[in-house]
Amino acid sequence: MKLPFDATPILRLYARWRMKRLAGQRAGATQERQLLSLVKRARATRFGRDHGFDDIRSVADFQARVPLRNYAAFWDEYWKPTFPDVTDASWPGRIPYFALTSGTSTGRTKYIPVTREMVRSNTRAGLDLLVHHVSNRPSSRILGGKNFLLGGSIDLEELGNGVKGGDLTGISRHEVPSWGEPFVFPDESMAREENWERKIEQTGRASLAEKITTLAGTPSWVLLFLERLTTLTGRPRRLVELYPDLEMLVHGGLNFRPYRHVFEAWLEGSHAELREVYPASEGFIALADRGPEDGLRVLLDTGIFYEFVPVEELDSPTPTRHWISNVEPGRDYAIVLSSCAGVWGYVLGDTVRFVSLDPPRLLVTGRTSYYLSAFGEHLSGEEIEGAVIDAVDALRGEVSEFAVGPLFPDAVDARGRHLFVIELREPKDLQGGPDALANEIDRRLSESNADYETHRHEDFGMAPPHVMVVGPDCFADWMRSRGRLGGQNKVPRVIHDQELLAGLRAHADRYEVATA
Repeated sequence: MKLPFDATPILRLYARWRMKRLAGQRAGATQERQLLSLVKRARATRFGRDHGFDDIRSVADFQARVPLRNYAAFWDEYWKPTFPDVTDASWPGRIPYFALTSGTSTGRTKYIPVTREMVRSNTRAGLDLLVHHVSNRPSSRILGGKNFLLGGSIDLEELGNGVKGGDLTGISRHEVPSWGEPFVFPDESMAREENWERKIEQTGRASLAEKITTLAGTPSWVLLFLERLTTLTGRPRRLVELYPDLEMLVHGGLNFRPYRHVFEAWLEGSHAELREVYPASEGFIALADRGPEDGLRVLLDTGIFYEFVPVEELDSPTPTRHWISNVEPGRDYAIVLSSCAGVWGYVLGDTVRFVSLDPPRLLVTGRTSYYLSAFGEHLSGEEIEGAVIDAVDALRGEVSEFAVGPLFPDAVDARGRHLFVIELREPKDLQGGPDALANEIDRRLSESNADYETHRHEDFGMAPPHVMVVGPDCFADWMRSRGRLGGQNKVPRVIHDQELLAGLRAHADRYEVATA
């Protein structure tokens, strides 16, 4: 569909107004207003009645009445009983959509409610992303081209009674107004394609004839898309050769550190910039408004109220519940949401750390499920990722993907250990074999974590880690075999589910490579 006009001048006018509003925001006051507005909207729901929403006048009132819950508790108590017709349960009216998402450590499907208010919240977050872009780049013509969203199929499943479920990108696409269609790529016919390989070929070739100004997606799938597109077309491995008008490459959902070097090579000669976002199926939380080292600015006024629980207290019966007015920089928190999707005191499963408070900016440091402590070693996702990436770097390799899980004692060895499956971009570049890499990872984990070091002391409490080095496409083919290739699906970093881990190990056997 041809662009009717360049809408950037209109965006720039909105950006001036929005930036003034953001400059005047006071984080605590803004967030308390958000919470009380949400509570007022939901006071007549079953959840609101169960938790005395009529009597809530402050954040303290809310925290006293609403306990923390995870997905399973919400599903069992408020959504499952009438699913898919979930009406006036935790948000007023019927939930029109459910985002289908798999737990990254277990693979089990979750049904996350998506209200129309949450669709609007996500749209406002997307606008803020554009606002910061044009504010930082006065010469931008970003709405003079198309936004290429590399997501899943927009085909939604009929769950019953008019309620639909599917990929969040598909839900968002269904809600794009008619005036916005010309600015979005791919068109509906291509966006419906479910097969990832066919989607790459169809959308990839078609995109080369379009003026693409924004490319957005999960880093691993964007990289896979670009690699396949250059193979299909024979064009050089540079974004400027594919999309000369590209201004912004938007990424989120994964630690970007393993991908940064590769993307910087792709961006050589391009005037596009990298822009990180922090979206979740439960809500769009934060985005980069400045440089990559400055953290992500928390979205304070889009229909979400945030709480932050110290990670070490998450399993406590009475955890401390901070909010934006009293968080501390440099401390790891589990993030908790209450939102216009009808989640309240909802433990999202991510861990964050604030780098500044005015305005609030944070780093995503991992997942609560990415804490690996099968034997009392208490490793965080951040420690695991850092050890793997630094160890591979030290041996002159480059990580593409990896996953780790516990191998429990058996008849052969009474000690447990960790299994690392590590995919390298060029396995031949690694200086040393799997044993050398295992030693590097082991040493770095021991240096960063005293509990791990204690368990590994003299090989008594835990055996050394076992490392499988695999070649390119191992994880992509594994995800394909599970029906999880592309879109918003992410390779799990830490796998607790023993059946899932065994499946990965059996799959990796076919890709294991000999290294120097």
